[in-house]
Amino acid sequence: MASIKVILRINKIDKSGKSPLYLRVIKDRKTKFISLSLKISENEWDSDKQIVKKNHSNSTRLNKYISQKIADAQGQIADLETKNLSASARRLKEAIKGKPNVNFFEYSYDRCEKQKHTLALSTYNNYKNYLKKFENYIGNKDMTFDDITVTTLKNYAGYCSTTLGNNNTTINFSLKILGLMFKEAQREDLVPLSHFPFSKFSVKKSKSTKRFLSAKQLEAFMKLDVSGKSKAEVIKDMFIFSVFSGGLRFGDIIELKWENYNSKEHKITKVIRKTNRQHSVRIGKVAIDILKKYKKSNSIDSDIIFPFTNIDKEYFTNREQRSKVVRKAIALSCMHLTKMGKRLELPFSLTFHISRHTFATRALNNGMRIEHVSKLMDHSDIGITQVYAKIISSELDNAVDKYIN
Repeated sequence: MASIKVILRINKIDKSGKSPLYLRVIKDRKTKFISLSLKISENEWDSDKQIVKKNHSNSTRLNKYISQKIADAQGQIADLETKNLSASARRLKEAIKGKPNVNFFEYSYDRCEKQKHTLALSTYNNYKNYLKKFENYIGNKDMTFDDITVTTLKNYAGYCSTTLGNNNTTINFSLKILGLMFKEAQREDLVPLSHFPFSKFSVKKSKSTKRFLSAKQLEAFMKLDVSGKSKAEVIKDMFIFSVFSGGLRFGDIIELKWENYNSKEHKITKVIRKTNRQHSVRIGKVAIDILKKYKKSNSIDSDIIFPFTNIDKEYFTNREQRSKVVRKAIALSCMHLTKMGKRLELPFSLTFHISRHTFATRALNNGMRIEHVSKLMDHSDIGITQVYAKIISSELDNAVDKYIN
């Protein structure tokens, strides 16, 4: 059972010689104090009877007020303990006083810092950037969770669309980050479950389009002459290598070492950055020939295979450094691939990730089972791979329509 008592905290005496009155709540040997917003002198308080003495000019009114506060607190405690026998002293205090209005930005930024070393650095940076984006829209950090309503979200979505020119995918992600912070605060019992404006407002999702190179486009890309431009040639080889090695991601290919390659079994084995799972994939002849091109007589196991960017020891030990290196490398690869795509007159901008989509669509077109494609791409759920099956189905429908009309 919890106990409640009125305490004059003489250790907090002010300059006028008065001390504050508090309700003291004790539960499981833990104590919480709740201010009654009253101050009186020590000689005006009867600690045994817990009343204001008659020498105070407003003793009758104050004692009535204190009695009502005690009764209200006892009622709240009884109600809460009936519903939850394990209620803590903190929960009892909140039931009596009401939950504090938690500042959204203070909580969210603090939450990011607490999770910094458990999140991928890119995820951590995304969280902070999208919180900053919302802060810029609000104009200050003076906003509680209670202040964020359906109207707030609608207006913010409008701002993202009209002022920033964001598409629906970006707007949805912007709202998703805010919603994640709400859910974290609710798990900590700082925000009531009843207050979740995201359940009453959403932005229509943009139709997702997976870009990939057709067989003819891939053939043209492989024949494209980029000689004389060393970085362009390397990124071109990396792109083709990805297509013929299970769609390995850019971040994994730039850090590939010879020790990751088993030349006897023609397998690449490494821990994938995104999933942190060890992954093994048998590569095709085209990929094998590319590796032979970069293999030198003095190459050792610890050497990086593709000389596209500077991968040093710090890259593998300092995630901030790794993130910086990868960002620069992605920017450089985009520059070269965009130029190649324009030369080929592709109807879309060529990026490295398209190599991954190209592998998936080629594999399915060639009759590989979707379970095998999913495994080779290291998907956590075959449902992710189903997207490519839909693309193949759509391509087939278009081909049929073309020839029967």
